[in-house]
Amino acid sequence: MRYRQLSNTDLQVSELGLGTMTFGEQNTEQEGFDQLDMAVDHGVTFIDTAEMYPVPPRAETMGRTEQIIGNWLARRKRRDDVVIATKVAGPGRDWLPYIRGGNNRLDRDNIRHAVTQSLERLQTDVIDLYQLHWPDRETNFFGKLGYTHPDADDSTPLLETLQALDELVNEGKIRHVGVSNETPWGVMRLIQLAAQHNLPRPVSIQNPYNLLNRTYEIGLAEVGHREAVGLLAYSPMAFGVLSGKYLGGQRPDGARLVRFPGYDRYSNIQAQKACHDYVSLAHDFDIDPAQMALAYVTSRPFVTSNIIGATTTTQLRSNLDSVELALDAELLAEIEEIHRRHPNPSP
Repeated sequence: MRYRQLSNTDLQVSELGLGTMTFGEQNTEQEGFDQLDMAVDHGVTFIDTAEMYPVPPRAETMGRTEQIIGNWLARRKRRDDVVIATKVAGPGRDWLPYIRGGNNRLDRDNIRHAVTQSLERLQTDVIDLYQLHWPDRETNFFGKLGYTHPDADDSTPLLETLQALDELVNEGKIRHVGVSNETPWGVMRLIQLAAQHNLPRPVSIQNPYNLLNRTYEIGLAEVGHREAVGLLAYSPMAFGVLSGKYLGGQRPDGARLVRFPGYDRYSNIQAQKACHDYVSLAHDFDIDPAQMALAYVTSRPFVTSNIIGATTTTQLRSNLDSVELALDAELLAEIEEIHRRHPNPSP
């Protein structure tokens, strides 16, 4: 495992991070412990979670993932060995009515309440990286295309959000601030406000990035490079689609898209065609398709950490082994050729 500096902070994070959104739904607490043990034993130091996890979000399970991680930290005494990142939920009146009554805006009261609850569940005094899970304002995220400016904008001002986060940094409850599912304008505006008002600037952005969705490269990659905002890439295997296990109509027992078919971002016809080509390419080079997909993401110069997830330790071990795979120039050229034929089928 190799390590990379998180922006201009003093934190080093592993090139592979462990995503935990299955803990408490698809995975029991013991299975979560097993994954955490394996990941840390393999050199993983970056652990990512969120207050709304596990996924799919439900009132009965909300916060359970953080609780499992907190119990692991308490029992294993490994707090100093890992960087803990979590997220505060943005607005979700229609689909998250149980989080602060659905009025989960990114204002001072909501953020302070969320941090207090996350600290308790995680059983820690400080969160290393606190991320805004998605913007308060109406904009493009979670695959939405075609930006339409709202007639009226009642979103929480970004300055208020940053000021609330600044209070928490000064109180020692969080160390650094990050964003997630954000746009180039959002990142640049936050950086501008941070500079103008001496407030915490975002050190990371957690957006989707995989062979079926490379839209990060269009605008955010330059922002991230020039402004030292590292990408924490999520869904690097496109919900497991890039492993090839769903090709030809296969529906493996217990697989995520079998249990939760509503998560169809990576299942459209064009994405299936692209996935077929990527899987075939991996087989032509006699490598595992899932490891090829992960190795590609990890190798990108704008990626700080590649957030892997799994539902079994067998899957996790294979994902961790992807750090040993180096993609040569011929293979990378073939990947680019497929991308030209099937550009971003799952934005």
